[in-house]
Amino acid sequence: MSYPPAASHWANPARLKTRHLMLLLHLDEQGSVLRAAEAARMTQPAASKLLAEIEGLLGVPLFERHARGVQPTWYGQVLIRRARSALLEIGRAQEEIAALRDGRMGQASIGTVVNPGTNLVPAAVAAIKREFPDILVRIEMDYSRPLVARLLDGQLDLVVGRIMEPSGGQDLEFEPLADEPHSVIVRADHPLAGRSRLSHADLAAYGWILPPPDSLLRARLETMFLEHGLTPPANVVETSSLPVTLNLLRASDLLTALPVEAVSPYLAARQLAVLPLELGVGMESFGIIRRRGHLLSPAAQKVLEAVRAAAVELYPRGARQVS
Repeated sequence: MSYPPAASHWANPARLKTRHLMLLLHLDEQGSVLRAAEAARMTQPAASKLLAEIEGLLGVPLFERHARGVQPTWYGQVLIRRARSALLEIGRAQEEIAALRDGRMGQASIGTVVNPGTNLVPAAVAAIKREFPDILVRIEMDYSRPLVARLLDGQLDLVVGRIMEPSGGQDLEFEPLADEPHSVIVRADHPLAGRSRLSHADLAAYGWILPPPDSLLRARLETMFLEHGLTPPANVVETSSLPVTLNLLRASDLLTALPVEAVSPYLAARQLAVLPLELGVGMESFGIIRRRGHLLSPAAQKVLEAVRAAAVELYPRGARQVS
């Protein structure tokens, strides 16, 4: 198929309809026109015709056809991401309208990385629920990259985390809140806990609880060992779960690197301890991440304001006042 110059077609992108967007998502998920047609409850010829109609409107190929099915081109990937976001926004708009019609505030979805997920976000949500008990707040805890991806897709209203890479950065706004240095955390009666001085070499003899290999913190911890002339630990447990990490620490001689704030209740209860060593490993400032130019729902706006207020209380030196 030949495509006319794209510029003339982008002049009227409003001709794309909801059924076009739904088919794009089915094609991306199913990888086959036949299976996408079945998911969309239409015939295969009708799905092929609709896809050709979309590509004709935009003047670019959206999918590559091969013997095993279809695969989105770069153009297709861009449109699929925007289509998913648009359809999610339509669904959430319906939910918000229904909530406002019934006298409710609606709902908000927030993503958070571990440290603020243990103190900042719970404090903000508790404040919200005291003042607006009918707001439904959904909280997801993960690493920054997947959270930001879900934010860009419209699955989250805001994220407390980091912008880890420039991809998609032009569509994001970032409000820095605080730095996140990491310390070595162990159980309170660990053999190293009673020492007044430690070196990095003292850590090498013990097993470690580490984040997955694709995380930035994992790379920085392994680099730390190499910079001190040590081999990265081979005795490793990999997990991204804070509850799993805490229970492993309390039941073993394993070490891990965490922000002190993330485990402060366990330190106060003398279940865990911080080793007296400047680890030299940390993460960039975390902050509030939003989609640029995106109007938050009333519920999400209240959550945003609560996170800002809680940050001023928790991080008086690091939080930036935002009017």
